[in-house]
Amino acid sequence: MLRPQLTDALKKAVLAKDTVSVTTTRLILAALKERDIAARGEGNTDGISDDDIQGLLQSMVKQRRESIEMYSKGNRPELAAQEAAEIVVIERFLPSQMSDDEIEAAVKDTVSDMGATCLKDMGRTMATLREKYSGCMDFGKAGLVAKKLLG
Repeated sequence: MLRPQLTDALKKAVLAKDTVSVTTTRLILAALKERDIAARGEGNTDGISDDDIQGLLQSMVKQRRESIEMYSKGNRPELAAQEAAEIVVIERFLPSQMSDDEIEAAVKDTVSDMGATCLKDMGRTMATLREKYSGCMDFGKAGLVAKKLLG
C-alpha cells in the first residue's frame, strides 16, 4: 500500500519540480530498497511489510529531529530548516500522530485496564501500547507518561 504511494509521490514531485520532496522521497525509496535486499537474505522475497515501512519512516523522522537539535546547538539554522522540511515530506506517508494529551489518556486507560501498579509492569504496559497504537504513538513520550504513572 505504501510502495505505490511513494512512487506516485516521487512522480508528482518531479513534475512539480519540488526539489525537497524529490530528494526526500528518493532517500525513502533508497532506504526501502536497502531493507528489501536485507529481507531477501532472510528468505523474504516480497520485501518488507507496510508496518516495517512505517517503522522505517518513523526512524527517519526521529533521526531528523535529532539532527535539528544538533544543528540548532551548532548555530546552523539553514541545515535545521532543511531537516524540518524533510520531516514534513516523510510525515505525509505516516498515519497522523497522537497528541500529548491523547498519548497520556491512552497510557492511563491501558494502565487501568491492565491493573498495572508499579514499575515492574512497565514492560507489559509498553508492549500492550505497541500492539494497540503502532504507527501513531510516540513511544518515547508514552514511556515517560507510563513511568510517571507507575513510579
